[in-house]
Amino acid sequence: MVYQVVDKDIIRTEILPHLSVAKRGFKTKSCLIEIVNSILYKLKTGCQWEMLPVKSLFSEVVLSYKTVFGHFRKWSKNGEWEFCWTKILKKYKSFLDLSSAYLDGSHATALRGGEQVAYQGRKKRRKTTNSLYLSDRQGLPLALSNPIAGNHNDLYEIEKSSEELFSALTQAKISTDGLFVNADSGFDSKDFRSICKRWGVIPNVAFNYRNGENKKEFLLDDLLYKQRYVIERTNAWMDSFRSLLNRFDVTVSSWKSFNYIAFMIILFRKIKTNKKLR
Repeated sequence: MVYQVVDKDIIRTEILPHLSVAKRGFKTKSCLIEIVNSILYKLKTGCQWEMLPVKSLFSEVVLSYKTVFGHFRKWSKNGEWEFCWTKILKKYKSFLDLSSAYLDGSHATALRGGEQVAYQGRKKRRKTTNSLYLSDRQGLPLALSNPIAGNHNDLYEIEKSSEELFSALTQAKISTDGLFVNADSGFDSKDFRSICKRWGVIPNVAFNYRNGENKKEFLLDDLLYKQRYVIERTNAWMDSFRSLLNRFDVTVSSWKSFNYIAFMIILFRKIKTNKKLR
C-alpha cells in the first residue's frame, strides 16, 4: 500500500475483528485491510469517493471505489464503527486521563445538505449540523451525541444528548460516578445539571447570569474551568480529517461513522507515542 493512515497491523488486529465479513455467498476478492485503509484515506484527505486512488491503495486485486463505499455504508448502517470504537475504548481506557472531562458543541458545514441539516444564523451558514463532543483531560475524544440540525443551540434536547454521551462511556465500562465535566455557560441549565446528578457527574459549568437564577448553591472551580482549551485541542485534531472539517455525507450514520473512525486514529496515535516514550 502506497499510503497508510495507520499501520496495517493495527487495522488487522484492532479494527477488522469488530467488522462483519461475508460468511457465505459473495466475498470480496481483495484484502479487507486495504479496504479499511481506503476508507481511512477518504476520511483523512476528504477526497470524493470517485476520486479514490484505488490503484495506489490496493496491492493486488484493485477494487472500484463503489465497492469500497459499499463496505463503508454496510458497516455504517449496521452501527459497526460505533461498536468497534466502544470495544477499542474499553480495551485502552488505561491510556485515558479521566481526572476531568470536557464537553462542547461543534458545528459542521453540510455542503450537500442531508439528514439533520439546517440554517445556522450564528455561523452564517445555510446548511449546518451540530453534535456534542466529550473528551478526556488530554483531549482524546470519548463520545459524541447524535447530530441535530444546526438551527438549534447546544441545549436543545440536552437530556437526550447527555444520555447518549454518558451511556457511551458506561458501555465502554467507564464509570461516570464522580467524573468532573467542564462546560461553558451555554450548558448552564437545570436540565443539564439534573441529568449530570442522575449519572453521578459533577458539572463544572460557567454561570450564565442571564438565566436570572441564584447561583449560590452551585460551585465553580475556576482553575479547572480555565483548562477548557483542552476541548479546542480535540476540535483541532478532528479538523485535521478533511472529511470532518466539512460534512459531505448526507446520512447521519455515515457522518457518525467517520467521527468514530477519527476517534480510533487519534487514540492509536496517542498509544504509539506513549509506547515510544517508555
